[in-house]
Amino acid sequence: MKIRIGKKGFTLVEIMIVVAIIGLLAAIAIPNLLRARINSNDSAVQGDLRAFSTASESFRAAQQPAAYGTLANMTGANPPYLDATWVEGAVKHGHTFNYVQVGTAQYTMQATEIANQSVNRYCVDQTGVLRVMIGGVAAGQAYAAGTACGGNPVNQ
Repeated sequence: MKIRIGKKGFTLVEIMIVVAIIGLLAAIAIPNLLRARINSNDSAVQGDLRAFSTASESFRAAQQPAAYGTLANMTGANPPYLDATWVEGAVKHGHTFNYVQVGTAQYTMQATEIANQSVNRYCVDQTGVLRVMIGGVAAGQAYAAGTACGGNPVNQ
């Protein structure tokens, strides 16, 4: 048996063991990272809807007679009540935002989940109560215009 002097390296078995360990760690970490992203999106959208509700009430209080405004009214005011990202159909934090205004006394802002980015649907209306439908609702089903949001109140 010859001994090779100066030849160093890893055997195939050692490399396979390292690759298996890395694969195992990835299999554990990736689902946790995806869950963290979904939780982050849900927290961010809740904050967005609370900010929207506050901006709507501020806009309403400044009107004579008191009335809720459209998205264009609130983003186009000087100074604006909402930033320019608040447009119909905006996609933020794994949700699609839709605004439904009924007359001047009622509104509903809906945040519909996007697959693989969130699992919950959120909504806020003129009552200021943030609501969640855990797991969303059936595909294509939307909140009815002129009615309060569906779902359970989110703990403040």
